[in-house]
Amino acid sequence: MAAVAEIPADANKMDSKPKAESEFSVQKLVDMFTKLNPLAKEFFPSSYPPNHDHRLQGFNQLSPTHFLVNSKTSANENFANNRRRRNSFNQGRRRVSGRSLKAQREDSIRRTVYVSDIDQHVTEERLAALFSSCGQVIDCRICGDPHSVLRFAFVEFADEYGARTALNLGGTVLGYYPVRVLPSKTAILPVNPTFLPRSDDEREMCARTVYCTNIDKKISQAEVKNFFESACGEVTRLRLLGDHVHSTRIAFVEFAMAESAIIALNCSGMLLGSQPIRVSPSKTPVRPRVTRPASH
Repeated sequence: MAAVAEIPADANKMDSKPKAESEFSVQKLVDMFTKLNPLAKEFFPSSYPPNHDHRLQGFNQLSPTHFLVNSKTSANENFANNRRRRNSFNQGRRRVSGRSLKAQREDSIRRTVYVSDIDQHVTEERLAALFSSCGQVIDCRICGDPHSVLRFAFVEFADEYGARTALNLGGTVLGYYPVRVLPSKTAILPVNPTFLPRSDDEREMCARTVYCTNIDKKISQAEVKNFFESACGEVTRLRLLGDHVHSTRIAFVEFAMAESAIIALNCSGMLLGSQPIRVSPSKTPVRPRVTRPASH
């Protein structure tokens, strides 16, 4: 005989449950599973990262945590992309500004000539007047040569035509010596306009002032003053400058007489302490220090 399955006594009761209540229980169960975190430690072996398990990939793509991670990743990627774009823009701007500065410097070099064998008594004004016949002179800088009693200079014109024309003045006697004129390999370093003379009195002060470089750091201001007074004449004002970055110091020395400043140019190459100093005419006057009123 075929076995007859035993029918539970309460079967009719289960079937008699309302359909809505059954659906509610299933939906509640789905909600509970949906809130579970499949990336939690108790759901996955600790020896493997969850992302490497192919069985969870499909579920992870639908899990709420996946959307949170993706939103953060998307925001990070957007930030990184924006930063890359901004950095590339800044780098491009720096490249443009760098190229612009290089082009300006090269243009300035083409407009500048190098003049050597200049008599020590020749002033910058006199040298500029000589070259003004070639074109507009916008800057003239005489420098002391530490290896010679003669000096050299850089003359910058407003255009390249003036610089090319100036080459024809090579051999012109200025003072007691014929000057040499060649194309310059460097541009003239501009001077801060706020330091330039502002009046006739300050221009007269410049004529009595020299600019001294390569001064031994061990030399004091009193020693610099004694050096120039013993060799050139009375010093009325002296400004000794230096910092911790450069290995030597500089000084602006103002004399009582313009002739003393001219004599001081011959001191280029002389030892002051352990360093040979370089002396050239100053483009700026030595202004008296401004004393601030005492605070009450």
